[in-house]
Amino acid sequence: MRTMIARASAITLATAALLAIGPAPAAADPSGTWLRENGGARVRMAKCGDAICGTITWLKDPANTKSKVGQRVFFDMKPNGADAWAGKAFNPEDGQTYSGKITLSGSSMTTAGCVASGWICRSVSWSKVN
Repeated sequence: MRTMIARASAITLATAALLAIGPAPAAADPSGTWLRENGGARVRMAKCGDAICGTITWLKDPANTKSKVGQRVFFDMKPNGADAWAGKAFNPEDGQTYSGKITLSGSSMTTAGCVASGWICRSVSWSKVN
């Protein structure tokens, strides 16, 4: 009987400790339309299955519009921390797919395409349009 009471107490304490810690912070939602820092492109981030994907919706340079508008450039982006997402990033300029990262801070988003297990990344800043 004493052993059962000790186990019940231990389980109660463990449950209380887990509840005090609370759930992991949810990833901020990158959904919406984002304008690239140089003003040359807009990307719409939206749910696609259980992930977030990003599609080019507008390009400033009309010469590139036909071939790239509608092209998906971010895909399989899943929460990777409170304000971060990770997945794949496609660069239409070189035709390569990289490991991708999204970091959110208020109405700003930074995207990165990385190689070498994330050691070498190229980042782009975006501001939220809507």
